[in-house]
Amino acid sequence: MKGQRIVAIIQARMSSSRLPGKVLLDIEGKPMLQRVVERVKKVKEIDEVLVATTVNPADDPIENFCKTHGVRIYRGDQFDVLDRYYQAAKEAEADVIIRITADCPLIDPGEIDILLKEFINRKVDFAANRLPPPWHRTFPIGLDVEIASFAALERAWKEATETHDREHVMPYLYEAEGRFDIYYHNTEPDYGEMRWTVDTQQDIDAVRMIYHSLPDKEHFTWHDVLDLVQEHPDLSAMNAGVRHKAFNEVDDRMLKSRDKKNA
Repeated sequence: MKGQRIVAIIQARMSSSRLPGKVLLDIEGKPMLQRVVERVKKVKEIDEVLVATTVNPADDPIENFCKTHGVRIYRGDQFDVLDRYYQAAKEAEADVIIRITADCPLIDPGEIDILLKEFINRKVDFAANRLPPPWHRTFPIGLDVEIASFAALERAWKEATETHDREHVMPYLYEAEGRFDIYYHNTEPDYGEMRWTVDTQQDIDAVRMIYHSLPDKEHFTWHDVLDLVQEHPDLSAMNAGVRHKAFNEVDDRMLKSRDKKNA
C-alpha cells in the first residue's frame, strides 16, 4: 500500500446502553479492548492502530488502558462518532481509515487484510464485509470491517446531517446508491445469522466460552471459531435471540444531547 498511510481506528466507550463497561470486561485474562487491539495490530499493511473514545470522564479508564499499553488515543464527541472518527483520522494523518468497533474480540486480521487489498486494488471510496439491517450480510456479526478513504470520510463529515449518519459513522457512504463508489465483500455459504459480537450479557458469556474453548487464544482465524461453534451448537444458542441494531437506530441519549444543544 505504498504511499498511503493506513490507520485502524477502534471506537470504544464505557457507556454502552445494553452492557455498560463492556469494552474493558475480561476475556480469558485480558480486557476485551486489549483483545481487539492485539488482533488488529496483526493486519499486515497497517501503519497504526488508535482508539477513539469520548471526552466523557466515564471514559477515563479507556485512556488509562491506552496509556498503559502504548496505544494512541483520541477523545472526541460522545455521540457524533462521525466527527470523532474524522478528527482522529485527521490527527493521525490517515489516507485510509479502517473502522473497527471495540465489541468485536473475534475480529480476524486476515479478513481485514483481504478487504484492504480489495479496497486498494479496486480504488473505491468505501469497502465493507457487512452492512447492518436491513441489508443482508454473509459474515458472522462480530467480524465487521469498514474501510474508507480519508477524502470520502471528510466528505461525509461535511455533508451528513441525519442523526444516524453522525452516530454510526459510515452510513452516509453506503445508504444512497451512487453517492460513493463502494465494494461489498461476501462469503459463501451464508453465516450472517451467527452472532460473535458483544452487546449484551448473553454475548459476553458466549464469547468468553468461545475463547475458553480455543486451543490458541492469540492466533486463530474466524474459520477456527466457525469450526468450534459448528462442533458445539450450544455456543451459538447462548445469544441466538439477541437482536442486532439497524443502521438508522439512534441512541436516545444522542437525541437528548442534540435537543439540549438546540434548546
